[in-house]
Amino acid sequence: MSSRNAYFTLIDHRYYRYRGCAADPDQPAQAQGDTAVPVNAWLPFTDDGGELPSVRNARQAAAQRVCGDCPVLAQCRAYALSVDSDGRLAEPEGVWGGMLPLERHRDLVARRTAKTPAAAAAAIDEKQLAECRTDQKQAVLRSLAAHVDEELVAYGASMDVRTANWHRSLLCGLLGLDKERATRQQLLAAARAHGVLPAGARVVPDGDVPIAAAPNTDGSRQRRLARGHRLQPTRPIQLILPGYEQLLRVPRPRRTHARGGPALRVVRVTAEPLTLDVLLPPVPAPALEPAA
Repeated sequence: MSSRNAYFTLIDHRYYRYRGCAADPDQPAQAQGDTAVPVNAWLPFTDDGGELPSVRNARQAAAQRVCGDCPVLAQCRAYALSVDSDGRLAEPEGVWGGMLPLERHRDLVARRTAKTPAAAAAAIDEKQLAECRTDQKQAVLRSLAAHVDEELVAYGASMDVRTANWHRSLLCGLLGLDKERATRQQLLAAARAHGVLPAGARVVPDGDVPIAAAPNTDGSRQRRLARGHRLQPTRPIQLILPGYEQLLRVPRPRRTHARGGPALRVVRVTAEPLTLDVLLPPVPAPALEPAA
């Protein structure tokens, strides 16, 4: 589809006026998808001076979070990924269809090298989509939309981590994605575009570093994605709360990976109140006067 046709397909959509990045009727400077996000969060930075990476990442993450619930996400992404007569992206800058400029340029390069996700997606038939709608894969997609951590995804889907990651890998193949390089956001976006993401599922954004769509045991896919974004993944601190010990990860040695971030630090939170041994002078008992 040409850029022109993709553009009119987007703006002529019956839900285009309800897109998340549109200006809120009561607050024109804020997005109607989330009034806490300004409408310029989707635009490239044009102010004087530079933009701090932390500020840019936070701005883009907020825009992507709103895109995740947009009713015209698929049409917006199709237009942004379309090319003009010169072979250039229709929208090379800004956040479009939940994708960053770098992600769209990589997709364009992949298409030029005949390794395009779009070409694989065109070959998806109803049999593959029916497989994506099985109870187990629907449970994985629902949990994957709500959680970023692979252990929590498995727990939410009521299965072990290995089985959950196996289903995530199968979903990548069924939806025409490269499991070696696809991100969690791309997998969920493909599931939404093909109508296999469970209804009402709210997609939680990855954060600064994209999460691998199908993690493997040695973490190489996650490190590959992190290096592509010039960031290194760090394992977060996981709090073990009383009554939720079953969420504890498999113990791992405390070491620093050669190319990854530091190993997971587990902090156990106890139910007993904390006490401080402080030496205080004794308080004399009050003197009592005899009754009259």
